[in-house]
Amino acid sequence: MRRRRDKKMGRNQQDAPKLSREVVIPEVITVAELANRMAERSVTVIKMLMQQGQMATINDVVDADTAELIAQELGHTVRRVSDADVEEGLYDIPADDKAEDLTDRAPVVTIMGHVDHGKTSLLDAIREANVVSGEAGGITQHIGAYQVEKDGAKITFLDTPGHEAFTAMRARGAQATDIAVLVVAADDGVMPQTIESIKHAKAAGVPIIVAINKMDKPEANPTRVRTELLQHEVFVESMGGEVLDVEVSAKTHNGLDKLLETIQLQAEVLELKVARDGRAEGLVIEAKLDKGRGAVATVLVQRGTLKIGDILVAGTEFARVRALINDKGEQVKEAGPSVPVEVLGFNGVPSAGDRFSVVENDARAREVTEYRQRAIREKTAGGGATSLEQMMNQLKVAGISKFPLVIKGDVQGSVEAIVSSLNKLSTDEVSAQILMAGVGGITESDVTLAAASNAIVIGFNVRANKQASDLATRDGIEIRYYNIIYDLVDDVKNAMSGLLKPERRETFIGYATIKEVFQITKVGKVAGCQVTEGIVERGAGVRLLRDNVVIHEGKLKTLKRFKDEVKEVQVGQECGMAFENYEDIRAGDQIECFRVETVQRTL
Repeated sequence: MRRRRDKKMGRNQQDAPKLSREVVIPEVITVAELANRMAERSVTVIKMLMQQGQMATINDVVDADTAELIAQELGHTVRRVSDADVEEGLYDIPADDKAEDLTDRAPVVTIMGHVDHGKTSLLDAIREANVVSGEAGGITQHIGAYQVEKDGAKITFLDTPGHEAFTAMRARGAQATDIAVLVVAADDGVMPQTIESIKHAKAAGVPIIVAINKMDKPEANPTRVRTELLQHEVFVESMGGEVLDVEVSAKTHNGLDKLLETIQLQAEVLELKVARDGRAEGLVIEAKLDKGRGAVATVLVQRGTLKIGDILVAGTEFARVRALINDKGEQVKEAGPSVPVEVLGFNGVPSAGDRFSVVENDARAREVTEYRQRAIREKTAGGGATSLEQMMNQLKVAGISKFPLVIKGDVQGSVEAIVSSLNKLSTDEVSAQILMAGVGGITESDVTLAAASNAIVIGFNVRANKQASDLATRDGIEIRYYNIIYDLVDDVKNAMSGLLKPERRETFIGYATIKEVFQITKVGKVAGCQVTEGIVERGAGVRLLRDNVVIHEGKLKTLKRFKDEVKEVQVGQECGMAFENYEDIRAGDQIECFRVETVQRTL
């Protein structure tokens, strides 16, 4: 009885209709995961793979096509997704943001300039001027960014190590800064790092405010600074330009109020508005591993509000926010747009410049970070290099006529000669875009700028330091070394020439006059001609002229001398000619014969 009941139950289970599921299949999937998503036994999937001649275990991976075939054979529907789909919606700014939902935000300012021109002193002076009365010993700077208040409005300053971190953020596709303050010492003028800072700010498209510092010194000469800035296309207002400039002294605090007012004025022009509600997005300013607190990151919120308990993803790391600490060292419950805070709760140390976004749960955070870690491993293994040849191909595909380069040389004279020679190569179709040209060894800053702009680094009688060389290897940036200017110019010239469209050049070779037209079976109309000038070649291009008007342009199908097919006929000789796909020929018409050559153009 029992055996009969078991048989009956088994038959009922077999007769039960099978559930059809929608199976999500990524680019690669393990056998076990595929079976799990279909709610099938792993053995069933392995048997089907064996039928296709593929031996696999449950831990082996199969490609999306094979997985789709198996799923469909088992009666399921399939939805194919890319691995990159896990990032969809992370940084999407809703298009339906209403004007009333947007609020003003504080401008984010980065201070840049040459070493020893008083950047840190100026930052400290601004911070001291904003110390709340009664706070003993002034403010303690806990994080690499802080806010100051002027007439009720706030300004956020990024205390970054100059233009290198500034460009590192841009290299990761993140625009952290709204305004760049360029600090130039009144007694020293424009120096190499000042020029570098200008290049980096311009490359990022950020408005510049010039702070002429050290005005308390007797040898201060602000007019000299303004004049030197003209050479680098920074036209200050007092010289008839649009760049705002302020004379300040970090030592005596003179001009600080005017500098803050100028920043606020520039911010008003930019009309900085953002949605305060919703999930937070922003940037990692800096990160470190603290012995007592674990991985800690200073972040700048750019949109939405970051709260304690949020789960955020930054680069290849994620965090459940345990605590938020502001620039005064106080714990806060939330941080809105343009507010810098220190975040505790990261599982690892993110990189400076990584974008962060709040996600809905731990599972999504893990999925995104695992995908990014895998992508980095694959890129490192495959080598996503930017070489001169690859850049040419990219430029051809993109149709870009700019050829970006970062140039470093041993002396200013050599650099100027190289830049001048490369600028002379420029045409309407293609031109060398010198992102940076400077004196000295190749540094990490140069490699970072090249990575941000997909450029090649060229060194003339200089070499990259170890850090720059390692960074270039990691980011796949090509560094080319030269000691002869002509070799350098020739290489760039050849690369740029490859972007020019080939020229179609036509060479006249001969004339012939049609004496009589013959109708030949299976051939059609053949013109009996006499060559009156030059030669006529079979396969050459021909034009049929009637009363000196071109009525047809094509190719010769046949060229005969008596009954023989010939390659060419000389002047004064008679021949028979027939055109490809054209028969409207008459006695008295003239035939112009020409050769077309495609010539690769050079600069």
